[in-house]
Amino acid sequence: MSVELHYVSDGPADGDVVVLSGSLGSDVRMWQPQVAPLADAGYRVVRHDHRGHGDSPVPPGPYTLDDLGGDATALLDTLGAVRVHWVGLSLGGMLGMWLSAHRPDRIASLTACCTSAKLGPPEMWADRARTVTEHGTSAVAEAVVGRWFTPAFAEANPDRIDFYQRMVAANPAEGYAGCCRAIERMDLLDVLGTITAPTLVIAGAEDPATPQEHGQRIADGIPGARFEVVDGAAHLGSAEQQEAITSLLLNHIKEVS
Repeated sequence: MSVELHYVSDGPADGDVVVLSGSLGSDVRMWQPQVAPLADAGYRVVRHDHRGHGDSPVPPGPYTLDDLGGDATALLDTLGAVRVHWVGLSLGGMLGMWLSAHRPDRIASLTACCTSAKLGPPEMWADRARTVTEHGTSAVAEAVVGRWFTPAFAEANPDRIDFYQRMVAANPAEGYAGCCRAIERMDLLDVLGTITAPTLVIAGAEDPATPQEHGQRIADGIPGARFEVVDGAAHLGSAEQQEAITSLLLNHIKEVS
């Protein structure tokens, strides 16, 4: 059963809807750098928290990608949005691919950033879920954020690293672990070829979590998809190289619009 996701909306109420969907361990604040450029371009910008994250409900886990897809579809219904431009990073990109394959009538365009269609090994996700369940989300916050940013950015911006570590640690253990289980069992490789939405795939050149080859595999699998690599970006490229990634996704959405 779907849950009612927490979301925030910015920009003109009558603008085409752009949904910004974040990574495992993030909340709506992750996308703050992208809000003003998109809203200023005339789009209604909607950011949401995944189930078990931020201010969204925390149903008992484990979750599946189908569960998250049901939540997202219900969110679009709540927004009154027939079709949206979906921009997803990491888990949000996985969700965007699921929607594009299973609910193609709702997706006007897809931007899949720093993500994967199959992200193993499964044992790693099961172990992380177990760690969080036993010790809380704070037990993994430092290691998670260590993969979100390049060492140079982390050294130059200790305050931002602290901000993101606190963001990860604030998420409920049940919700974080539940989403780990969704990624553990995720395999979208067989449905990539069915996606018809105009698709942009973005990879971070220094992403240790979803290296470039994951993005290339997605782009190769989706007919007509375009693939871009952003230098100086690790996993949370939307924050580390915000101007470059915002420009790419905004131009993609404008071309489709």
